[in-house]
Amino acid sequence: MTEESEAGFEALTLLLQLEAEARNAGSVKALQFLIVNETRRLLPYRQAILFAAGATPRRRMRAEAVSSIAVLDRDTPMLQWVERALHALRREATDTGPQRFDSVQAPESIRGDWREFSLPYVLWTPLRTPRGMIVGGLWLAREEPWMDTELALVQRLAETYAHAWLAVTGQRHWRARAWSHSAAVRWGLVLAMLCTLLVPVRMSTLAPAEIVAKEPTVISAPVDGVIADLDVQPNQTVREGDRLLRFEDTNFRNAYEVAERTLSVTLAEFRKATQGAFHDEKTKAEVALLKAKVELASAERNYAREVLGRLKVKAPRSGLVLYSDKADWIGKPVQTGQRILEIADPQQVQLRVTLPVKDAIAVTPDAEVKVFLDVDPLHPLNARVAHASYRAEVQPDEVLAYRIDAELDNPHKSPVRIGWQGTAKIFGPRVPLFYYLFRRPIAAARQFFGV
Repeated sequence: MTEESEAGFEALTLLLQLEAEARNAGSVKALQFLIVNETRRLLPYRQAILFAAGATPRRRMRAEAVSSIAVLDRDTPMLQWVERALHALRREATDTGPQRFDSVQAPESIRGDWREFSLPYVLWTPLRTPRGMIVGGLWLAREEPWMDTELALVQRLAETYAHAWLAVTGQRHWRARAWSHSAAVRWGLVLAMLCTLLVPVRMSTLAPAEIVAKEPTVISAPVDGVIADLDVQPNQTVREGDRLLRFEDTNFRNAYEVAERTLSVTLAEFRKATQGAFHDEKTKAEVALLKAKVELASAERNYAREVLGRLKVKAPRSGLVLYSDKADWIGKPVQTGQRILEIADPQQVQLRVTLPVKDAIAVTPDAEVKVFLDVDPLHPLNARVAHASYRAEVQPDEVLAYRIDAELDNPHKSPVRIGWQGTAKIFGPRVPLFYYLFRRPIAAARQFFGV
């Protein structure tokens, strides 16, 4: 047997031994140690670095083991340069098999540090499975160029290492890699999501709602005064002519008595002047003036009597009395025209929606409204927009909002009570799902950037 035949037989024997040891590796660490250290028995090299593939094809290779080093430190300048160099070399390479690189033909971005961090000649071998998936790669560096015969050996050995790698890491790792390389599935999901964002949906918004009286009769203060007592309780039913409230009458009664006495005195002076006018020309000239004073005093007396008659307010119609609390009004001074209470027909109701400006949408007349009352949230009521204010107003809770009145559909079918509250869902026109989901972020961005 010639020396060349003996060398080939020895290389084949070492190859079979390494393949057997790789398949018998019991853990990932054992396999990695075998790859970077025992491969030297078949291929002479000075340095070996084992890389693992990233979760996606675009991510860089990550160093996992280095020959003759027990503990790997990825923060060393050498490993950082090797990872950067490998990324640059693989980006320019056209072949997917073993690649030979050297410091002379290296890209300009890594050529300057090649001599400091690596030996002149490098052999890069990807660890590729039979299905074409790359699970890692092996970086081998030495002082002499790599031969063609060595490329054939390392390619065969790399296939064995890739198979053993999948065996020790488990089937779950295989599925994760296969999924990461399934670009068609990923792009299909992205396209499906984009198409979903174009699906038209009905625009809607939520706002607080309350059942209020429709066209109630407002009872306001007839005079400037102090309320002495209310003769009705909140939510009490009254008939037309029933007394609702009365004012303190001390000042008004005194004013009436003063006006009555002033009229009596003025009238007496007028009668006296009338009788003396037949004998005295000077007295006759005062008759007209005294007559005017009598008319003025009479008007003041009549006004005081009329005001005194207004101090007892009666119900102008039958219905339900609506106001907050009796204790809030007794002893309270009010001004003429100030709203005190309302009288409403409990069968004539409507929906009052307070729509905050930040949640506002385009509301058209006859728009559909669905209201969920707090007392019965499982049975929503349907309504239609009757009127929507053009200007937003500041509400008692310091929120700027629009007022929307809606007519209930079949209010007698599901009896409701004035004062019930809930949440109304107002429907608008159809818009793409993208606009429905990102309407408020878009509005906030436009306000922030001013575009």
